Amino acid sequence: MSTLASPKTTTTTWNIDPVHTAAEFKVKHMMVSNVKGHFTAVKGVLTLDTNALTNSHVEASIDAASINTRDPQRDTHLQSADFFDVEKFPTLSFKSTQIDRISDRELAVAGDLTIHGVTRKVVFTVEGPTPPSKDPWGNTRMGLSATTKINRKDFGLIYNAALETGGILIGEEVTITLEVECVKA
Repeated sequence: MSTLASPKTTTTTWNIDPVHTAAEFKVKHMMVSNVKGHFTAVKGVLTLDTNALTNSHVEASIDAASINTRDPQRDTHLQSADFFDVEKFPTLSFKSTQIDRISDRELAVAGDLTIHGVTRKVVFTVEGPTPPSKDPWGNTRMGLSATTKINRKDFGLIYNAALETGGILIGEEVTITLEVECVKA
């Protein structure tokens, strides 16, 4: 009589640590320089298949009102109906739909990004994840970095102003950079 060994579970769940995670963006200002900002309220879950990273899945959300560009007046304007309209659309979200390996250290994570109530397909280039390690309190942690570029107008963020000297006040291309630290659930 033979017995079949049950397959070893290789899937683990990781919670995004909002205190050690940065969701940042930059956009051209007056066609001169980039203005950077970040969101302070990020949460999400990564389901990681260590035997096949391409079978992994991530869902994350950001409180749109947590925007911080180091200028309270600009932050208030960005929260208004001219931009994020946080009263009507309080959350930005991402849900992965496909993960492909680019190299030993890079992944392409495609998914649905929702901003201002508009959902579009985007692809993040992801470096990592780092090897898991124990913190001083016995938790297991790992990290990853992700970047993508979007056109803000694709998400209904169309506010702009013409400059006297020609050009526009706010660029259309936005670079999104994520530094994510996760804690094993």
